[in-house]
Amino acid sequence: MIFRQIFDSESATYTYLLAPHEGGEALIIDPVAQKVGQYLTLLDELDLRLMKAIDTHVHADHISGLAALRDATRCITVIGADAAVDCVSRRVADGECIEIDGLALRTLQTPGHTPESCCFLWENAVFTGDTLLIRGTGRTDFQNGSAAAQYDSLFKKLLTLPDATLVYPGHDYRGNTVSTIGEEKRFNPRLQVASKKDYVGLMGDLHLADPKMMDVAVPANLTPGLDQRDIDRHGWSLDARRLQKLLAGEKPLLIDLRDREERARHGVIPGSTHIPYGDLDNTIGPGGLLNKLAPAARRGIVFYCAHGERSAMAVTASRQAGLGRAVHLAGGFDDWQRQGGAVERL
Repeated sequence: MIFRQIFDSESATYTYLLAPHEGGEALIIDPVAQKVGQYLTLLDELDLRLMKAIDTHVHADHISGLAALRDATRCITVIGADAAVDCVSRRVADGECIEIDGLALRTLQTPGHTPESCCFLWENAVFTGDTLLIRGTGRTDFQNGSAAAQYDSLFKKLLTLPDATLVYPGHDYRGNTVSTIGEEKRFNPRLQVASKKDYVGLMGDLHLADPKMMDVAVPANLTPGLDQRDIDRHGWSLDARRLQKLLAGEKPLLIDLRDREERARHGVIPGSTHIPYGDLDNTIGPGGLLNKLAPAARRGIVFYCAHGERSAMAVTASRQAGLGRAVHLAGGFDDWQRQGGAVERL
């Protein structure tokens, strides 16, 4: 098992890299843009393939590394379902799992620091972002934060985990690296309150200065989406209405790139074939399934995912691999549903 805790001293941010073993798949939590070069070097040294980059929330104190990592590695970007960002590959709700080969994180929606804040449970450890810090909690006085919501997230969700659960926070300003749920119950001063009202009053009396980078970081982190204009200009995309017309006639080869759990939770476009995005390179290369099927697909190949980001990357990779009739569904399954497209439940 590979586990790395990487510290950014400028923002006091912890980034976490996890992988089942060297030479396999990896995921990263809360990457910092200025550290992306370090992450890429580490990935190369350990022969890891970055599959997923996750933000626990929209950060105000640093620019996220999600977009830079996606552009460098074609990884899937992930954030909480309620995030007001322009586009990521996947938005996760409470209870959803984020999986790579041999490793799974379970999403805990924990609003309060921000509305979209999430924590991620992995075996006997929880990555708490800015919801629960070591001997502290994340502030709730900007970005539509709510001390009342945070109280519920803490006392009704995180603090119900076993006391031995390891706590890996998103920040620390005193050099601490890890704690446990039991320790925080006993020694975290912000958790020694008698009621939600007391917690709201405590958080309202902090009177802290705004993060130095907030005016730069928040706008940047709200717009991490892949710029798809080049794909549109090349004619490599179609909208939901056009896809509905195609499916009514001579059907294209329709490929669903989403993870298994996304398909089970949200349904599929009827007639689609499941090839998870992580398997794409193997299927479009020489001898791969799509490479073999592409010549027989009269109407070509149409990729789709949740919001259009994975499918946009898939089109580019497929074209580079010589699959010249590949396009993608702009806006993804999300837009397909908004336009009244048929959905089949698994």
